[in-house]
Amino acid sequence: MLVRFLLDEVTEEERALVNNWIGQTPANQKYFNHFELIWQQSRVLAISREVDEDAAWQRFKIRINSPGKPAIIVPFKKSFNWMRVAAIFITTIAVAVLFYLVNTKTAQLELASNDIIVNDTLPDNSIVTLNKHSSLSYREKSGRQSYRKAILKGEGFFNVKPDKSKPFFVEVDGIEVKVVGTSFNIKSLKDFTEIIVESGIVTVAKDNQLVTLQKGERLTIPRAGAMPQKKQNSDKLYNYYRSREFVCDNTPVWKLIEVLNEAYETKIIIENEKAKKELYTVTFYNEPIEKIISVIAETFDLTTEKKGDQIILK
Repeated sequence: MLVRFLLDEVTEEERALVNNWIGQTPANQKYFNHFELIWQQSRVLAISREVDEDAAWQRFKIRINSPGKPAIIVPFKKSFNWMRVAAIFITTIAVAVLFYLVNTKTAQLELASNDIIVNDTLPDNSIVTLNKHSSLSYREKSGRQSYRKAILKGEGFFNVKPDKSKPFFVEVDGIEVKVVGTSFNIKSLKDFTEIIVESGIVTVAKDNQLVTLQKGERLTIPRAGAMPQKKQNSDKLYNYYRSREFVCDNTPVWKLIEVLNEAYETKIIIENEKAKKELYTVTFYNEPIEKIISVIAETFDLTTEKKGDQIILK
């Protein structure tokens, strides 16, 4: 149908079908562009140097009528058309290339969240949620040595669709996370990268060191130095940008304050050292930051003071 499409020999229904197929995915567009390029080049080469038989016959008659030795007349045969052979050869190559393209498909996607939280579905139907100021570059290859790979900057939560024939990799700050089908959070900051597994199993590799994480485990990898030991994850604060919930379960107050500053882009400072280390069990759901600060202050008998863009708890 693609050949008939290029020859303009399709019905309107078939034309719409082809145009719809081309527009479905970048991989289809790439396939069609390759197909069209090879088709056009083959046609150009096939017709670019056809033998002009009339001109050849005139040259032959001139040579016969010119003085000199009697001409030896032999039956005229059409010149062997090397360009036709070249066209056939190129068409054969085209078939091979198209076969490769059909069996080796790629899909790509670029995402950037900027000032909002982005939730999107990848070409393999895995789901990714990017926190603010994060970006993702995704590439997928089908065929020989199939794989799915995402390059992350910032923070993202992945819910990966299982596919044992096509492993899923996430690359972030020189760290490679390999999964088959699982859900996990990756957060990359200036001094460290944190990986928390919500379900399934992942393997984390850095500088020839390998750590396997299972459900409920966390790994905090410093920018420099050896791979640390994995730990049990003790809270669900990492999930705030997806759920808008701040869930503390015997969580240190300083950690809650840290996450609140990140989520609300505030500068809350807790000066009371005792309160800073207190363990806190509470859930805030999409509350205004002023109300959350008020509840924390009341719980630990703290006073609040505003100093410029800072909110100080004493």
